[in-house]
Amino acid sequence: MDFDLSEEQRLLKESVDGLLTDAYDFEQRKKYMKEKGGWSRAIWSKLAEQGLLGLPFAESDGGFGAGAVETMIVMEALGKSLVLEPYLATVVIGGGFLRHGGSAAQKAAHIPAIIDGSRTLAFAQLEKGSRYDLSDVTTSAKKKGNGWVIDGEKFVVLNGENADTLIVTARTKGGQRDKTGIGIFLVPADAKGVTRKAYPTQDGLHAADITFTGVEVGADAVIGDPENGLPLIERVVDEARTALCAEAVGLMDESLKTTVEYIKTRKQFGVAIGTFQSLQHRAADMFVALEQARSMSMFATMAADFDNAKERATAIAAAKVQIGKSGKFIGQQSIQLHGGIGMTMEAKIGHYFKRLTMIENTFGDTEYHLRRVSEGGGLV
Repeated sequence: MDFDLSEEQRLLKESVDGLLTDAYDFEQRKKYMKEKGGWSRAIWSKLAEQGLLGLPFAESDGGFGAGAVETMIVMEALGKSLVLEPYLATVVIGGGFLRHGGSAAQKAAHIPAIIDGSRTLAFAQLEKGSRYDLSDVTTSAKKKGNGWVIDGEKFVVLNGENADTLIVTARTKGGQRDKTGIGIFLVPADAKGVTRKAYPTQDGLHAADITFTGVEVGADAVIGDPENGLPLIERVVDEARTALCAEAVGLMDESLKTTVEYIKTRKQFGVAIGTFQSLQHRAADMFVALEQARSMSMFATMAADFDNAKERATAIAAAKVQIGKSGKFIGQQSIQLHGGIGMTMEAKIGHYFKRLTMIENTFGDTEYHLRRVSEGGGLV
């Protein structure tokens, strides 16, 4: 199998790397964090101008018809630069629901605005006690005429503070953890009855806890089957996990480079600490962990297109396990090799480790996915 990038993919990589190298160093990132919602509208516009927000969408919807490999390339670049903008929430997750389950009318209403950067989305899914169980839904959606009334609470909604449209999971029938009876709804963030409580997360991003009180939406708000939305949710979340794996590889790659440069210049007893053999061995172990993670990220990227849902889920879970292990090891070693300065807010290496830690716990931590792999029949 050929793992080399095509000419178009290499040009994409060069384009996004060039954009972020010029516009997203660590000092600039600090300024972007202070903007409303914790990210830069100017950078978001640049991503739109380069066509990055339209990559995965079909040409018939105004996009470029790119696939999982192109998303992997972009997410790695975003990871290397610790990008704050809501690409995952809007393009990967929000766009994923529209691409795989949206009606022609829903696509026409939302995708062009995503592509030109004028609309961002957020996935309101997590509830109290639901942890990583996508079918654990108590937020309700009850029929009212031709429309629906949504009541409930969602927590840690990434980009929930600034999103224009919320994609909300809500139960239309059945019990709290039933696999059926879950619907997916497009809800305007400024709809009557929507209340948002925003806050920064540990990795510098922003999230919100959102309360829905008698929120009325029309019949056109439902994505797909209102009583059988779980398969679509699982598919889109698997794509999000794959994208997170790629982002983590970018974070790990930059963490290793930053650490190697540091030990080459940091002197102790008159010599660079990088000349100490024990530290060279640590750096070599970090490189091995990075390449293991990179291989599994590529595997997850290929698996994202598997038709068999169980095989896809097991393969992506296996990748998430390796990403979690490698991310923790590289993050810890990077901090230790930097010494005391690695624990300060001024050193960027600690911010890379924070983001890696958040990724490890997003849509299932290492232990959770290890169980999924075991239940799926192996791979790790």
